[in-house]
Amino acid sequence: MKTITDSVEISTRGNTDIIDITRQVEKLLMKTKLKNGNLTVFVSGSTAGVTTIEYEPGLLKDLTEAFEKLAPTGVTYHHDATWGDGNGYAHVRAALLGPSLFVPFDNGKLLLGTWQQIVVIDFDNRPRRRNVVVQMMGE
Repeated sequence: MKTITDSVEISTRGNTDIIDITRQVEKLLMKTKLKNGNLTVFVSGSTAGVTTIEYEPGLLKDLTEAFEKLAPTGVTYHHDATWGDGNGYAHVRAALLGPSLFVPFDNGKLLLGTWQQIVVIDFDNRPRRRNVVVQMMGE
């Protein structure tokens, strides 16, 4: 079994910016020539997360609104008192979502559903450059 690690660099606007990285991940997989296995997508940083969604305007709004209900902006977080950076809500949201995603692949193709895309969500309160690690294991 072979393991190959690569990455995708993205720029975000912050504030629950949802970025579709499916095509970039597919290109990395194609480059490896691996046929069958699994890959992990991992975003470095404690104010962003990774998941799959149907990447369409209505769901982008729904997901943003759901995170606002779970960990709202404009309320006091202990983290903000510690560091004074005003992004306590971003850390809570990222912890709830998680930093990584596992995706199987077969015949060199990701086994995603028809309407399923891989997204990075940046919750921080400012624009960021994010490094997204993609580690592929297979044969």
